[in-house]
Amino acid sequence: MFTLGLIVNPLAGIGGPAALKGSDGEAAAEALRDGAGLRAPERAVRALEVIFNALGGDAVSVLTCPGLMGESVARQCGFVPELVCETDPLNTRPEDTEQAARVLENKGVDLLLFVGGDGTARNICNAVSPNQPVLGVPAGVKMHSGVYAITPEAAGEVVCRLIRADLVDIRRQEVRDIDEEAFRRGRVMSRYYGELLVPEEGRFVQQVKDGGREVEALVVDEIADTLMEEMEDDTLYLVGPGSTTAGLMAAMGLDNTLLGVDLVRNGQLLAGDVSAGQIEQALGEFNGPVSIIITPIGGQGILLGRGNQQLTPAIIRRAGRENLIVVATKTKITELAGRPLMVDSNDPQLDRELAGYVPVLTGYRDRILYPIG
Repeated sequence: MFTLGLIVNPLAGIGGPAALKGSDGEAAAEALRDGAGLRAPERAVRALEVIFNALGGDAVSVLTCPGLMGESVARQCGFVPELVCETDPLNTRPEDTEQAARVLENKGVDLLLFVGGDGTARNICNAVSPNQPVLGVPAGVKMHSGVYAITPEAAGEVVCRLIRADLVDIRRQEVRDIDEEAFRRGRVMSRYYGELLVPEEGRFVQQVKDGGREVEALVVDEIADTLMEEMEDDTLYLVGPGSTTAGLMAAMGLDNTLLGVDLVRNGQLLAGDVSAGQIEQALGEFNGPVSIIITPIGGQGILLGRGNQQLTPAIIRRAGRENLIVVATKTKITELAGRPLMVDSNDPQLDRELAGYVPVLTGYRDRILYPIG
């Protein structure tokens, strides 16, 4: 018998009709005070009805939580669920979702079906192991993650296909969420939080939301956030010129030389607007790893040799190609119209060594591969 774990976040999506941009924190309480009705249980029923009507109750064992966190909707659809979680169904919190997910995985469910939005997906991602298959029934206000079916009925259909042993792919999909407070102020800040293992059937499971046209300043902020997360202790960073790299310095609270090179280590500015000689002196006194953070010139796509000649061939070789951190907005890359990035280091052999595809950081934990010509 197929064992289905079920978690319903009853408050998911309640803030949507109230134009609250989400249901996190006080938004859910405000929506309830304003008389908003619960949407998630009804959407859970729509998914479960597809399963029950297609297969009946004998093909599926449902493990779930009391009341509105799963029990009531399962019984409404004809299932006789086994209750394995101890939660207060009238006062559910993110911690309840995480606890329930851990319990259900420990019970060995074949699939964890959860009903909610991106906040609920984050809770599930926090709780389960990378090898636990999950599938989301979309019920939230924010639906940026790639772990949800396109409709509740589609979620039910995917479960039916799994139970029938149809050929259903399973692969890792991103969990993303936006900062609701920033969203309420008109800033869309979608963040990557992790991945979940999801059964995938192209007609039924949605893709990760594409943010659409870039807002340049916000993308620069996202690039800076990623760089700060990934910067390693006791590494010397040579931060090249440009507005994109300036965003990193601003985010770190450091003075920046917009048109020069700055030296940073362990979150501290060691020297600003340095010359090649000063860089070489610093490298001579430092035996640790070195990384160069650079951005191409807009419209030209020149990565080295224009405006950053302080980065001499010797300095570039000291860092190594693998430690070139290239950052650029997708708008800047798109404006190249397919032309590769260019290097003109004044060393033709080095230019040939630098050629090939490199990762380009284009957003929050968002990279593309792009050629250096």
